[in-house]
Amino acid sequence: MSQGDPTDHALATIASILDHSETRRGQDKLGSPAKAVSDEKGEETPALPEKAAATAVDADGYCKIGPGPLASIRFKWTVRRGDDGQFYVHETVGDNTAPIVTGPLPPDAAMRWVDEREGEAQRRFERLKTEMAARVDTAELIRLGGGEV
Repeated sequence: MSQGDPTDHALATIASILDHSETRRGQDKLGSPAKAVSDEKGEETPALPEKAAATAVDADGYCKIGPGPLASIRFKWTVRRGDDGQFYVHETVGDNTAPIVTGPLPPDAAMRWVDEREGEAQRRFERLKTEMAARVDTAELIRLGGGEV
């Protein structure tokens, strides 16, 4: 595998999610409340509420890929946590394009944005397939001499 292999990134994301899930499960069993987290400067930042923390863990690396027969023109939307702790959606076309970045967004809004974009791409793709099939049917009918334009 190469360094830029998307499979590496996907596996790392899954491992990260599983690591966080195991930690959360252990805390839930112990019934420990969310604690403040110390940053690099030693300043404490209040922890996110459990639901927000779970959404944040689920959001980082959340990804959807648009429909289509060619990977080189397929859209991909990925939620990433920035260095500032905020969430951003990276939208790319194919494997070798620079992302268009949207954000910052709350984690649930970023995931919802990805879902909406993917849903719209799916609807447009289905309409295009239907239109192409109708044109093929019309062309076949004309070719057989059974219709006029």
